[in-house]
Amino acid sequence: MESFKFSNKVEQQAMMSLSVYNVGRQQCTAGYKWGPAVRDHYLIHYITSGKGTYTVEEKTYALSAGDAFLIYPDTRVSYQADLLDPWNYEWVGFNGSDARIILNATSFSRDHVVLSQPACGERLRAGIRRVYEAFGNSFSQSLKMTGQLYLLLELLTQEAGEDRRQKGRDADVVRAAVGFIDQRYSYAISVEDVAAFAGVSRSTLFRIFTRYLELSPKEYLDRYRIRKARYLLRDTDLTIGAIAVSVGYDNGLYFSKAFHKMTGQTPSQYRAGSHRAPEMEEAPRL
Repeated sequence: MESFKFSNKVEQQAMMSLSVYNVGRQQCTAGYKWGPAVRDHYLIHYITSGKGTYTVEEKTYALSAGDAFLIYPDTRVSYQADLLDPWNYEWVGFNGSDARIILNATSFSRDHVVLSQPACGERLRAGIRRVYEAFGNSFSQSLKMTGQLYLLLELLTQEAGEDRRQKGRDADVVRAAVGFIDQRYSYAISVEDVAAFAGVSRSTLFRIFTRYLELSPKEYLDRYRIRKARYLLRDTDLTIGAIAVSVGYDNGLYFSKAFHKMTGQTPSQYRAGSHRAPEMEEAPRL
């Protein structure tokens, strides 16, 4: 079979909660290999024909048509088409604050990166195709792609067994907490306020939050505020005191200390642009 590759890459990710990075399909040549290397986003592959291997760190999986595999961000992986029966696969790459939360409600995990013959396989393939067909770099096209991606990931949550359903309920708590922070970060909210909105105790919120996001609720809130402050420092002429208030700090000195701790610069240094530290990631890797 003649090899081919169709790949669409999004020039910029419009949504912070969930964005498509790339989508495509490929008929690989015999022995075609990618990696070992790392991605900066999640990537789901669905194998439509043929065979190949997927290696994560030191573990290798032999895969064939009907299987799906997930690549996690910042994880060393490689994958290679079979020499005699090279695979044909379709994929979608994505990231954002909802990504890890949703994936944790599926059967995928760090220790379970392969779905062997999932019942939703053909629907998963059709979902990837719908993301592909919605491709574009305009804002409206980004919305449509993201909408199709949510529907695709929802298929995977349906596929999850009962042992994952509690994780789905925990994911609802995290989504509620993250949404509350997104809407109320500019006010003097506390972790207790976030927990109350999510309908759980502070200790429960801490336990769920750190398991899903590898950050405490307080760390997430601080990162979110500093990220918003960076935008205001770059793109507005507001005073530093006004920016502190705008992102929820009623004490300018505390804001400056928090900003320096997280970026290695004072707000004034960041605004001036001299010796700028590497940009913080836009959101925790989810």
